[in-house]
Amino acid sequence: MRIDAHQHYWKINRDDYDWITPDLPILYRDFLEGDLIEHLKKLGIDKTIVVQAAPTIEETEFILSLSDHVTSVIGVVGWIDIDDPLYKEQLETFRKHPKFVGIRIMIQDMPDENIILSEKYLGAFSYFEEIDLPVDLLVTSSQLPAVCELLKRVKIRGVIDHIAKPDIEKGTLEPWKTQMDEISSYPNIYCKLSGMVTEANHDNWKTKNMIPYVHHIVDTFGIHRIMYGSDWPVCLLAASYDQVYHLLNDALPNDITTLDKELIFGQNAIDFYKLNS
Repeated sequence: MRIDAHQHYWKINRDDYDWITPDLPILYRDFLEGDLIEHLKKLGIDKTIVVQAAPTIEETEFILSLSDHVTSVIGVVGWIDIDDPLYKEQLETFRKHPKFVGIRIMIQDMPDENIILSEKYLGAFSYFEEIDLPVDLLVTSSQLPAVCELLKRVKIRGVIDHIAKPDIEKGTLEPWKTQMDEISSYPNIYCKLSGMVTEANHDNWKTKNMIPYVHHIVDTFGIHRIMYGSDWPVCLLAASYDQVYHLLNDALPNDITTLDKELIFGQNAIDFYKLNS
């Protein structure tokens, strides 16, 4: 089974998406299955993981409800409010849904990324570790020191979204490379080969710009802990769905085998999100 492990659906009139404004006309409209399905069919993608795009319980309820009627969606990564004393109850409600597969922590949007090292968050992460909950970490490269410290304290099943958003436009590799090396040393941590094109020059990116980043992630995480994600429709700021798919194919090391690609484009997502359970 071939899986896109990271895409979004949204309806603008829900008012969940503060970051999507009329200043982003490419994104400021509804994006639903009808906009994506032909691309999936064309490229042989069987299923997708829909990831939350707003930090609200209501948006997670919306995409879970949407998944009931969208056969191409195999899993939903939602959001819970860790600042709410009832976050465990929120989580248990979502876990009853057959397509709920995990949560995403939006470190990127925190005023101080060290919030994840607070007693409250460490307690939550310890609970996620206890129940073996898949956790997406949306983080920027400048916030990686906090993630490195977090992983010294808890052993979560986690995945770094968008290769931690290094500055691909400027070609900056350090300290991102060294920090990702450290993060990859934790065997329960995976990495999504996603969101790269929007960290490059939107109007003039080249596949060669991505190669040093893709190769480093493949080398450091290994074939069994990386997965393809389109980050559609956010990717449309810089590239079409098809371009993003072909970009990753073209940027992978030359010695990648057909079996390796089966892992990157499907099996690793199945394993991480426990889709066979």
